[in-house]
Amino acid sequence: MAVVIAALLPVFVLIVLGVVLKRSLMRLDTQWHGLERLTYFVLFPMLLIQTLVKADLSKVPVAGVGGALLLSALAMSLLCLALRPALSRLGIDGPAFTSIFQGATRWQTFVGLSVAANLFGDVGLALASVAMVAIIPLVNVLSVVVLAHYAAPEKQPARAIVMTVIRNPLIWACVIGLAVNLTHMPLPKLWHEVADALSRSSLAIGLLVTGAGLHLEGLLRPSLGAAIGVVFKLALMPALALVLGAWFGLSGNSLAIVAICAAVPTSPSAYVLARQMGGDAPLLAQIITLQTIFAAITMPMAIALAA
Repeated sequence: MAVVIAALLPVFVLIVLGVVLKRSLMRLDTQWHGLERLTYFVLFPMLLIQTLVKADLSKVPVAGVGGALLLSALAMSLLCLALRPALSRLGIDGPAFTSIFQGATRWQTFVGLSVAANLFGDVGLALASVAMVAIIPLVNVLSVVVLAHYAAPEKQPARAIVMTVIRNPLIWACVIGLAVNLTHMPLPKLWHEVADALSRSSLAIGLLVTGAGLHLEGLLRPSLGAAIGVVFKLALMPALALVLGAWFGLSGNSLAIVAICAAVPTSPSAYVLARQMGGDAPLLAQIITLQTIFAAITMPMAIALAA
């Protein structure tokens, strides 16, 4: 429990700091819009590239860990899409649906890697890297497609959605990172120094931006959409992943890593993506904050079930 809380605490503190800055030193929306664009086009892509480049895939059960998380992400995505008509009847519009979708399917890389490394060392880090390779490209593509289809004021033709996916910097970051990893392309020391510096700043700035977009009054009375996003990600997603992990024959550390990666809160990059593509960003900020709070309880439970 203490390790999980220690990994989540910096996330929550940075979100709160974003709230404070928005109400004190940086009150203008234009200041935050610039940070959003920097995060979306430079910092988060660099984080994805560098993390995928460094992922050690040679000595871990790639098929089991990756397969369990890939299928659980697909299953959750299909469930959200299947529930779209019912959610619409409950008053949840297209942009709000995209925030529920992202809140239910995306994961916070920083928290997942931190908890995995703190609990299981280098083996945990390698296993979490496999999870990252399985999840990141898929959920980025699905998120962009769902946003392009449901967040736009008018229904987008298939060609427009495809072009939106192709132009998305997060998708390209996943492609580049995987290509470098699989081809073992050598990169100069200067690249790693610059990329590491940008990657470290991406999570902090992304969380500050998330906090700046948060409406605190909403935390006291969470909307239906926020409640659905929290339950889907923190309860249903880990349950799906654990069942699929057991089906793949995983146990011990491998199954625990599957539980960790499935139970982490949603990534702050989801908020930036929602802002850039017309999603319900305030709802997503609420979902991310509530998930971060409740994950301190649900993540240890998921890890205990895996054990």
